[in-house]
Amino acid sequence: MNRIFKPFLDEYVIVFIDDILIYSQSEVEHADHLQAVLQTIQDCRLYAKFSTCDFWFTSVDFLGHVITSKGIKVDGQKIEAVMTWLRPLNETEVCNFLGLAGYYRRFVEGLSSISAPLKKLTHKATKFQLTEACEESFHELKKRLTTTPVLTLPHGNEGYVVYYDASKIGLGYVLVQHGKVIAYASRQLRKHEQNYPTHLLELLQLSLP
Repeated sequence: MNRIFKPFLDEYVIVFIDDILIYSQSEVEHADHLQAVLQTIQDCRLYAKFSTCDFWFTSVDFLGHVITSKGIKVDGQKIEAVMTWLRPLNETEVCNFLGLAGYYRRFVEGLSSISAPLKKLTHKATKFQLTEACEESFHELKKRLTTTPVLTLPHGNEGYVVYYDASKIGLGYVLVQHGKVIAYASRQLRKHEQNYPTHLLELLQLSLP
């Protein structure tokens, strides 16, 4: 599917397995985009089930996100799932919770630092013990995940601002356009990186995705 729709990817089409999302700036533009995609489907002798298709929506649920003209937010059902998520009692449950949190990492500022105590519980050499720090980490992540912001959609080449932050715990940045957040990113420092001086940590931030 990615090969077939390659000319349109990152222009006005997103493909995930057999799901296709078409996005446009205006109704006129959307009509042209829709025509191009449908023509490609016909030319390649592909088929789409009409009952599973949605057209001309101004808001769409896609891969656990709600996308509108105002931006991207976390699906309400996922927020509800986090709100009712019970305290993890073993490594598997911690991994499941961190997996969900990681999927929405772009919505949470400083995710890697907040999740650090829980992350340690997933290490094979660590005995599972839900400490006070782990409890605080769990509840803070739940709070952040259920109060996520609406992230703005980037607009072409209109300019971006990146704010970096480095500490002995982790790295992080915020991608901003016109004063609105597009995404957050962060990661914990590896063991050898914890010995880096400040200026090297600042350079290391450039490796963040």
